[in-house]
Amino acid sequence: MENRPGYRHTAAVIEDLPDRYHEYLARFGKELGELPAGAFAKFGGRLIKKLTFEEFTPAYLEYTEMRVRYEESMERGDTINDLVLRVLREKAANLVLSPPE
Repeated sequence: MENRPGYRHTAAVIEDLPDRYHEYLARFGKELGELPAGAFAKFGGRLIKKLTFEEFTPAYLEYTEMRVRYEESMERGDTINDLVLRVLREKAANLVLSPPE
């Protein structure tokens, strides 16, 4: 399993989850204002929910893994399905991140 592409990246991300969550809270506050966890706000044309740490963790790990796969595909010159890009953009918006280009 350690030879799987992106594994080391994912392992490093898991160790940094508290820091990534604090960065998320800072982005959320800056872009959308100070709202309680569970509140909804509009970001990037989408209605998103302010996540608790427990909700953030799987969402961030899934987004990070998808982002790594997307970047690997782009490097290889693969054709990217519009649906994949739309899902990646939705996941980025949920985390108050800029979508991939």
